[in-house]
Amino acid sequence: MRFQDTAAPRGASPWVAGAGPTCEVAVVDPDPAWPRLFQVIADRVRSALGRNALAIEHIGSTSVARLAAKPIVDVDLIVEDSAEEATYVSQLERVGFRLVVREPWWYQHRCMRGADPACNLHVFSPECPEVARHIIFRDWLRDNPADRQLYEDAKRAAAVATARIGGDVEDYNAHKQDVVRQIYARAFAGGQLADRVVLPQR
Repeated sequence: MRFQDTAAPRGASPWVAGAGPTCEVAVVDPDPAWPRLFQVIADRVRSALGRNALAIEHIGSTSVARLAAKPIVDVDLIVEDSAEEATYVSQLERVGFRLVVREPWWYQHRCMRGADPACNLHVFSPECPEVARHIIFRDWLRDNPADRQLYEDAKRAAAVATARIGGDVEDYNAHKQDVVRQIYARAFAGGQLADRVVLPQR
């Protein structure tokens, strides 16, 4: 229920060579095709990793019906050990993903980008609290229309503010972070959602 806002060590960057934050922050109306696109991505990941894909979750705004979003599907992938890139990166590269983020200081998080459909594939290890938070946030928004609308309004305002300064997705996330944390606080206080989150164990 607490966030681990761990900054990169001095001189380190989460972005791998040749990668960086995108400046595409347009928020579009909900698309009923998003769940189907997630299934395309999940099937692609399973074809590459087989049983090494311990869990695949559709997270982020495209996983919530009736919620506007950037048209990029966010996916959480759980593998045995996300620090062991040799067990999954090359396999996923062969089916079209590209490693763009490496954050060993933050839950050993890795992120790979995919295209057709556009997606961010976040890779974590079992029992990662960040994955649990993603699921709690998703399910809370699905069940609470008022917070879903509040989040949509914040997203649209963040996109406008980011475009105004010529910023990127990191600026976009910063603009909406306060509202995200407010919603998380209510979801955590709700309590019952935490009982639904079952993550693979080592």
